[in-house]
Amino acid sequence: MTLLRVQHLSKSFSKNFAVQDVNFTLNEGECGALLGPNGAGKSTTLKMLTGILTPSQGEIMFYGKKSGDFRHLIGYLPQEPKMHPWMTGREALRFMGQLSHMEKRDLDDRVEELLSLLGIKKAANRHVSTYSGGMKQRLGIAQAIIHRPKLVIMDEPVSALDPIGRREMLDLLKSIKQETTILFSTHILHDVKELSDRVFIINQGQVVVNSTFNQLIADHQQPVFFIEAERNIDQWTKSLQSKSETIEATEALGNQARIRVNDIAKARKELLMMIERDEIPLQRFEIMQTTLEEIFLKMVKQ
Repeated sequence: MTLLRVQHLSKSFSKNFAVQDVNFTLNEGECGALLGPNGAGKSTTLKMLTGILTPSQGEIMFYGKKSGDFRHLIGYLPQEPKMHPWMTGREALRFMGQLSHMEKRDLDDRVEELLSLLGIKKAANRHVSTYSGGMKQRLGIAQAIIHRPKLVIMDEPVSALDPIGRREMLDLLKSIKQETTILFSTHILHDVKELSDRVFIINQGQVVVNSTFNQLIADHQQPVFFIEAERNIDQWTKSLQSKSETIEATEALGNQARIRVNDIAKARKELLMMIERDEIPLQRFEIMQTTLEEIFLKMVKQ
């Protein structure tokens, strides 16, 4: 069932469009990633979905309805969660639940449940001002899901964390994904691969890719030959593209090369012939695939 539908969504500031004609849908139970470089329009889009910003044009529909108060359906984690520093973690969660009009008994149980789930129960009676960045992020996620929303919107949920914190947060998001629909923004490609069912690549305020993750890979991943030699082969690598129609791009890396092709069988035959002809002292010859990073760069450069 379609939970969220966005049609022709745009936002302009002083005649300059930060987001322009964005369209996508997200079904119940899916995890969608809004992927793009810094300044692409990700945060602006999410703020319009939450009601923080008013769209200049376009429609935002929840369960097919164009109008109404949808805030009870949404949980929101901003890029930098802000809590009253003088509150304890437990008080902050209870306060957010009260703002969502939760009944006291349900709220008390939910606060304790989330403190345990997010791993901050031991710090529940400490002031938020004493929390580390990772703990504040955990508390931010807890406040976003305390009222059991249908959709959790997160703006760069792991970008400010260290590698250990990122790993822990990704595991938490996977568990949350089992209970609710998620839409998060990121510029970290690894997070998309781990979490996402759908990918929306946004660049300069426009969605340039709207696809399932698997379909994105199927449509855009290409075979790549990895070559390693006993000496520097930069010049040889750079000359290859003009010698074969099967070679689409090359990357010179000293004594290594990455060569993207459109026909594996033909390219293998041609490359081996050129390696032998040019007396390249071969150490490694391997067929790989284009990475998610290469697909992303290709999409935002079009």
